[in-house]
Amino acid sequence: MEFDELRSTYKTFVYKDYKIIDDKDKIVLKYYFEIPGLTTFEPSVEILKKNFKIENLNTKFTENLVFNLGMIEAISYFKATCSPEFVIECGNLDEKQEEWFRKIFYLGLGEFRFINKIKVSEEEFVKFVSKKEKEPINPISRELDGIIIPIGGGKDSNVTLDLLKDYKDKSYAFRIGVREVPLKSAEIAGFKRDEIIEVQRTIDKNLLGLNSKGFLNGHTPFSAMVAFLTYLVAFLTGKKYVALSNEDSANESNVVGEKINHQYSKSLEFENDFRWYADNYLKAGVEYFSMLRPISELQIAMLFSKLEKYHPVFNSCNVGSKSEPWKWCCNCPKCLFVYTILSPFLYKEKLVKIFGEDLFEREDLLKTFVELCGYGETKPFECVGTYNEIRYAVTKTIENVNGKLPFLLKYYNENFEKVNSNLLEYYNENNNLPEEFEKILKGKILK
Repeated sequence: MEFDELRSTYKTFVYKDYKIIDDKDKIVLKYYFEIPGLTTFEPSVEILKKNFKIENLNTKFTENLVFNLGMIEAISYFKATCSPEFVIECGNLDEKQEEWFRKIFYLGLGEFRFINKIKVSEEEFVKFVSKKEKEPINPISRELDGIIIPIGGGKDSNVTLDLLKDYKDKSYAFRIGVREVPLKSAEIAGFKRDEIIEVQRTIDKNLLGLNSKGFLNGHTPFSAMVAFLTYLVAFLTGKKYVALSNEDSANESNVVGEKINHQYSKSLEFENDFRWYADNYLKAGVEYFSMLRPISELQIAMLFSKLEKYHPVFNSCNVGSKSEPWKWCCNCPKCLFVYTILSPFLYKEKLVKIFGEDLFEREDLLKTFVELCGYGETKPFECVGTYNEIRYAVTKTIENVNGKLPFLLKYYNENFEKVNSNLLEYYNENNNLPEEFEKILKGKILK
């Protein structure tokens, strides 16, 4: 369906309410959204209790955190019609908050807008209307300690687990969904099952019904939801830090000359924006940052290549990680990217053992390979590295190969330019790492 037609037909999206349900074995966050004249949605987020000490659950402070999380949760449902007016019946945004959320709606849906050929300015994209009076939120003063470490099961979060291993005893690993891969990574890092905060997020079936009927659909800023959710969990469990695993490479656009970034909510820009928002409107004293922000995907691959205990279990393929047992599908841009970025350090036998085949011999992956290297129309809309570091990885692997080059490396060698600058000593001082954690990372990278 067309963007303009949907906006003129369904002029309003309503954030009606939210509930915090303290169940016996879980905390349930229930949200209520509506597109008048079309349908309603009731998604939920469930936080398993286990043996965690939960504090301040039934307070106005927690309600504010849950309300704000709902603003991000709503994006998945708002995008079906992109209604020009977003009515908030259960809370209130001031002018600066409206500006903040309009930015994350607009840039967080950048890929969605690009794929759906939506041409609209940020100012015109959505207008927020609050129906409830604003309640002041006073900061809570208390002692916080330890870290929430979100894990997705890929190489990045495994590197963070290793970097923060000396803090394990006062930290919790955190995962969303039912995939087994993150659990295996956390267990290898030494976390017992009761030291892993598990969250299950339920998508309302009415949204899936709209998708099947051709309503607007596409990528949403998942990591923004992770930011608000981990902040809430850190507050409830008394942890001081949320340590993400987003890297410097996440800042690069997928479309040259445009601000269209699949990884926008993993970027430094979003990280800085969220930290500002948390300081001014969440006020829980929790500090959100990325442990890997100063370094690149290439450097993360170098560090991960040495962590052999994680090699049999890590997986970041969106297709293969959902299968039982999990595997690398070996057909998608993410698989080829991870294979390529690890190749200077693990090619050939170790990589083939992990993936099950040599992806550099796959002629059918040539188009994807060319796009990853920066010679296609766009960079694949996946969480992949920059053009320059991918070219560097390919250059180094070509230099390391003794004998005949596999198909993709041979193609690159004959058609594209080599990258010889040393990218392994890169370090971006523009980051939010607390001093004690930055010292750990610098000790690994700057020797």
